[in-house]
Amino acid sequence: MGVVVSQSIKNTIATYIGFLIGGINVLFLFTNFLSDAYFGLIQYIFSTAAIMMPLMAFGVHNTLVKFYSLFKTRQSQNSFLTLMLILPLFIAIPFGLIGYMCFNTISDWLTSENEIIKDYIWLIYISAVFFAYFEVFYAWSKVQMRSVFGNFMKEIFHRLSTTVLLFALYFEILTVNQLIYALVMVYFIRTAAMALYAFSLRFPKISFRRLSNVSSILKYSALIIIAGSIASVILEIDKFMIGHYIKIENVAYYAVAIYIASVVGVPSRAMHQITYPLTAKLLNEKNSVELKLLYQKSSLTLLIVSGLIFLLIVLNINELYFLIPEKFRGGIVVVFLIGLAKLFDNVLGNNNAILFNSDHYRMVLVLGVGLVIITVILNAIFIPKYGAIGAAYATFISVITYNISKVIFVNHWFNILPFTINTLKVCVLIALFFCSFYFWDFPFHPIINILLKSVIISTLYMLLVLYFRLSDDITSTMKKIIKF
Repeated sequence: MGVVVSQSIKNTIATYIGFLIGGINVLFLFTNFLSDAYFGLIQYIFSTAAIMMPLMAFGVHNTLVKFYSLFKTRQSQNSFLTLMLILPLFIAIPFGLIGYMCFNTISDWLTSENEIIKDYIWLIYISAVFFAYFEVFYAWSKVQMRSVFGNFMKEIFHRLSTTVLLFALYFEILTVNQLIYALVMVYFIRTAAMALYAFSLRFPKISFRRLSNVSSILKYSALIIIAGSIASVILEIDKFMIGHYIKIENVAYYAVAIYIASVVGVPSRAMHQITYPLTAKLLNEKNSVELKLLYQKSSLTLLIVSGLIFLLIVLNINELYFLIPEKFRGGIVVVFLIGLAKLFDNVLGNNNAILFNSDHYRMVLVLGVGLVIITVILNAIFIPKYGAIGAAYATFISVITYNISKVIFVNHWFNILPFTINTLKVCVLIALFFCSFYFWDFPFHPIINILLKSVIISTLYMLLVLYFRLSDDITSTMKKIIKF
């Protein structure tokens, strides 16, 4: 876990810096510099592109991580990496041609409720391709055990660029139309930079020599598209369907609440950059002892860290909403539901990495397809009836159901669970803090209230974690940081 903790800390710091910048963008700049319709439009474009990304990537970003460690010679590695570079083109190019030929039909369907989308439909496809190849080059660097730069590009670069572009809009250097195209260009630059870095770690030598297990690679890639699509659909389909069923301004209101809640998931995103290739390696080596240890330690560490983040958000949410325009303040229920779902995601530790790198991924994909169908149906029922909050209900039910299923499957196939007695202790600690601090506020300005309350909660929480030694990894890391 030493490598995991070290790179996870760096990734977590970079990720939270990115989320801080993104929070400024979403909560203050987008809400004040753009109309609600254009804010919603931008969220719609990139959420829809994120849904398409796993398909455009042809599952290569997962396949690369799973199979790379199996190739021991430079020649076989070159052939494998060449295949990984060209596979996405077999999906991206045909889809582009289909989109061109059927543009009017696609356009009429997507713009049935919001005509504003029509002029920007092609940007969805282009952005999806950029997203896909960024993930391919990011995976390229991860298998070399170098994830920090990629995490910086994924979490900080585009958000900082967005900040600059939003101020350019504010000072009338850019028009709204130019801003949208400039945001797409940012993702192109990000992908190009990631490619240069990946190639600096391992420059590709094009080789078309046949691989002995190419059929297994292609089969896995084709099936893992579904797995990636499942995760993307569950995370992003709500914004897409809000834009399809009700006015696109509601995507903006929902996006603010979702962004706040998504901060709970940051520790998981950061840790998974390094646990994913480690898990693949342990599975390939059939090291069940270390796999169980990694599973439980990653689960407990993520629960403790994300539990604190969850508390800081929900215990300050009323004060936080006083700082943004009043029309965005109806999302407290959304924040709570999605925050809980993200917390449950973290409790699973490296569960996804175990499932998608094992030989049992096919059954999980079947389950996932069923859950995607349920998610779409729930959104179709709840959004017209309850509006944006209905999308939160649908997402919460889908995520909880999917996660419980994944825990059951990993336990069935590998006879391991992510939970220990300390998991229960941490859950009790989180519940006690929530009950103790939710209705308690200082009579000061919201910013001062948030700062004071956060310092008190964080200090007490971490002292209790250290005192009861709930996690050896966190205890040892904290000792290094504060030099006990």
